[in-house]
Amino acid sequence: MTPTTQIVISSACHTYCVGIEKEAKSITLAPSRGFAFTLIWTGLLGWFAAFSLVLERIRVASNPEATLSCDLNPFISCKSVILTAQASLFGFPNPLIGVAAFVAPIAVGTAILAGAKFAPWFWRLFSIGITLGLVFVLWLWIQSTYVIGVLCPYCMVAWAAMVPLFWKVILFGAKDGFIETPLRFVGFFDRAYDKSWAFTLVTEGILVALIIARFWIFWPTLWQ
Repeated sequence: MTPTTQIVISSACHTYCVGIEKEAKSITLAPSRGFAFTLIWTGLLGWFAAFSLVLERIRVASNPEATLSCDLNPFISCKSVILTAQASLFGFPNPLIGVAAFVAPIAVGTAILAGAKFAPWFWRLFSIGITLGLVFVLWLWIQSTYVIGVLCPYCMVAWAAMVPLFWKVILFGAKDGFIETPLRFVGFFDRAYDKSWAFTLVTEGILVALIIARFWIFWPTLWQ
């Protein structure tokens, strides 16, 4: 690429894109093993939580009076949540979505470890899917915390898995040019990707703080 061509491309991409060269290299360069392991462990954690909820939902269906393993008290209870309308938003139990969806990051992470490389369009679709997953999880968190007023332990495990998964994938996409971002932010995303754990801690810290505030009156009763 000649200097003149670089100037033209830089001018054209000044506002909306990260760089043409990254787009080309992304087809031949695979993400790091650390990225792959993050996809795998968050996917496994989320899948375990979703599958556990499916099993508990089956127990309730067979015996409505059953006490579930995650029913700790009136404020921390799976049963109180999974019997609500919000727990079957699309007409079937939400955990079934999790059982299917959390397989994706596990499969992608495993494929990366095996040497697979994916085209930019794949990462864009994957990022959209992860973002929709986070939106769904945040909606469930709001419903559980502020509408239903009960916390579901297995649900919280799934929420906890979704946050680091989201930040790792989105920052990876912004860093490598799969997600279009202003050029002036390229350096920021390069640095932010290596500190995705900090974004996770801040996000989950805010959610935990809001939960503590919402159930403030309840917490002292645990020690009575």
